[in-house]
Amino acid sequence: MSEPKTYITYADEGGSVNISEDVLTVIAGGATAEVEGVYALYPSYGRDIGELLSKKALTRSIRAAVAEKSVSFDVYIVAEFGCALSKLGENVQRAVSEAVEASIGIRPEAVNVHISGVSLKKTK
Repeated sequence: MSEPKTYITYADEGGSVNISEDVLTVIAGGATAEVEGVYALYPSYGRDIGELLSKKALTRSIRAAVAEKSVSFDVYIVAEFGCALSKLGENVQRAVSEAVEASIGIRPEAVNVHISGVSLKKTK
């Protein structure tokens, strides 16, 4: 059974806009993928093969926690070998914060970066 979706809601006299946590994970994932030193998003897969092949893979690497008017993220990545890991974490935090703020107008309360692996580059 799937978990209920959580939304950030903007309401005015004309109606409301609901932004799903799935949308937030896509925004954060795009920003993370652009950071130099990020080799890949770290897949923390579900239990069945259907989940492995679905578009839910991104939501397994980035988790958004949505409150009434705030959001925070847990981002799981694989780093490139040789980069400064603390600096990489700071760069991911900054990229995600800026992308989310530009997209929805809310700066995340927290962006927790989990470096779950390091990819070794092969030389030819």
